[in-house]
Amino acid sequence: MNLPLHLGWLGALEAGLIALAIGFVLHGLFHALQKRFAWKPGHDIGWACLAAVALGAGVDLWNLFYLGVVRLESPVYARIALSRIHDADGLGARVFMEIVGALGGVALGWMATQALARRHTR
Repeated sequence: MNLPLHLGWLGALEAGLIALAIGFVLHGLFHALQKRFAWKPGHDIGWACLAAVALGAGVDLWNLFYLGVVRLESPVYARIALSRIHDADGLGARVFMEIVGALGGVALGWMATQALARRHTR
């Protein structure tokens, strides 16, 4: 995300809450598209999950993948790669919380739309 968040678990929680909000908003957007284009009900959830994880955890997920795949043979290259990452020590926890937050936001959005649909059918 590259936002100036706190370090450690507090920063991971903040990133997770931001991803939760992104997931909630994206579910609303994809639910509106689902109604407009007459998609099947699961399409809005699937696309919202994919987009929320890509937006909410994309940069940190790429950094985690990059550190795991690229061979950092030189201490200079390792230092350069780690200097580009905010809180490299808590990267794994932050990615986990961002993914959980994004999927949780989509789930909360789905529950909100279901509650609104039930209210309108009464």
